[in-house]
Amino acid sequence: MKYGVSFFSFDEMVDFKEAMRQCKLAGYDGVELVLSNGGNLTMQTSDKELIKLKTEANTLDLEICSIGAWNSWDNNLASPNEIERKRAQDLVKKQIDIAKFCDADVVLVVPGYVGTPFADTRLVSYEVAYDCSQKSLFKLSEYAASNNITIAIENVWNKFLLSPIEMRDFIDEIGSPYVQVYFDIGNIIYIGYPEQWIRILGHRIKRLQFDDCRYNQSGLGMFVDIFAGDVNYEEVMKAVHEIGYDDWAVVEFFPGYKRFQYQSIINARLSLDTIMKIG
Repeated sequence: MKYGVSFFSFDEMVDFKEAMRQCKLAGYDGVELVLSNGGNLTMQTSDKELIKLKTEANTLDLEICSIGAWNSWDNNLASPNEIERKRAQDLVKKQIDIAKFCDADVVLVVPGYVGTPFADTRLVSYEVAYDCSQKSLFKLSEYAASNNITIAIENVWNKFLLSPIEMRDFIDEIGSPYVQVYFDIGNIIYIGYPEQWIRILGHRIKRLQFDDCRYNQSGLGMFVDIFAGDVNYEEVMKAVHEIGYDDWAVVEFFPGYKRFQYQSIINARLSLDTIMKIG
């Protein structure tokens, strides 16, 4: 597998050039750039600015493996409001445009939410969210296909798609090879076992995110360095090998290192080497 760093690991306003340099120094092969409302990559970023970002990555011999978006939490693909849903779809289209420009093949997408502590928004009925999210993603699948970019939906704290069987069926009902899963190993600890999800989702997993989480702690403090949480990586890697996954291993952490913000990715790079020797 190739090793990547999600820029969700850093502050939204992080200097991309310096962050990429630190990723290279830590021994990674690529980076997942993330759209935000400010900083180096936004909805208003020009082609000229994208060329500069891509050139900086190429100079460091780093691939841009995928494109995420901080503002996914401000734009709900599962909203019953057509205007809100259209705004969320436009965000995903922008991610796809940037991914194509940067030679990435995947965009990380939040499929929407029933409710979330990350956004000040009204609750959405679960049934309505399911229907609206599927319609949004089906519509977006055509745009993704025309650009040869995969929309990979992530399991997040959205009170939605709460079992591997439900997520599997959700993907299969959309019926497009351009809508798959971006499976976050640590995120699932609060409701399940990642090795079970991996086996059930199988070939639908387009990308794997490596992190860790403590089950018996609440809030964002649940997220810890790899091997400091409750993910059973021996079992996880058995499942990964069983489904034949051999693509990017992307690490992600909340930006919790206040004095040395890049220490988490240094620690994770060493942990990845240990993980890859399992099984």
